[in-house]
Amino acid sequence: MSVAKIVELVGSSNVGWQDAAQNAVTEAMKTIRGIHGIEIKDMTAKIDQTTGKIVEYHAAVKLSFGVEHSK
Repeated sequence: MSVAKIVELVGSSNVGWQDAAQNAVTEAMKTIRGIHGIEIKDMTAKIDQTTGKIVEYHAAVKLSFGVEHSK
């Protein structure tokens, strides 16, 4: 029987939401092995108050990965 663990992270980017989600996965892979999927929970952005343009994208994601069993 396999078990999956889920963690929630927020990635950011000045390029777009897809890049923000990828940044979250890339950083998570530095310390988490076996990531096999993500779910995008929320997408938000920071707006420049003077121009009204998006200056930073945020993607809240749930990462799932397998739990390693000890022997």
